[in-house]
Amino acid sequence: MLWHRCSLYAMINFGESNTYIVSRELKRLRDNVMPPDVGIVLKPIGFVRTEAVGDEVKDKSRIAQIIIHDEFAEALDGINEFSHLFVLFWLNQVSNEEGLLKVHPRGRKDLPLLGVFATRTMYRPNPIGLTLVELVKVEGNVLTVRGLDAFDGTPVLDIKPFDSWDMAKDARVPRWWTKLENEKAQPR
Repeated sequence: MLWHRCSLYAMINFGESNTYIVSRELKRLRDNVMPPDVGIVLKPIGFVRTEAVGDEVKDKSRIAQIIIHDEFAEALDGINEFSHLFVLFWLNQVSNEEGLLKVHPRGRKDLPLLGVFATRTMYRPNPIGLTLVELVKVEGNVLTVRGLDAFDGTPVLDIKPFDSWDMAKDARVPRWWTKLENEKAQPR
């Protein structure tokens, strides 16, 4: 919000011709709404180390490491008491140059064409990945995890512990999702 206050201060000093702009900015400040033309800057807290390549990253039994930058290492205090973590990461090796807003889940044409927000596709307006991983061990600034579906060198944006707050009692999913889950459960 500091940016808003600085720009608001500058507009106020320009005089009465900016009265409408100032009142609109005051309303945005009050409502805590960021103007659509303001960029967001994210600073990675670390990066992924894995030997997995291609589709191997989808293997939920695969072990990977998250190397936390030294400046954030003390933020790991107490994390070893959790068995599972959410990892948010930047999909830096995925391109959505076409600006896709609709996809078939898993690229399968037998499934409905849906908006990207209704799928787990990696092609997103903001290429942010989210995965629940098992925390295997913590050694200094290195987290060893199981089930991270990110490539080697992927920037990690944040880590959050998984707890009962994240459970949904009566979660609902569409039929196409159930179909995918049933297919995964069938022996090959």
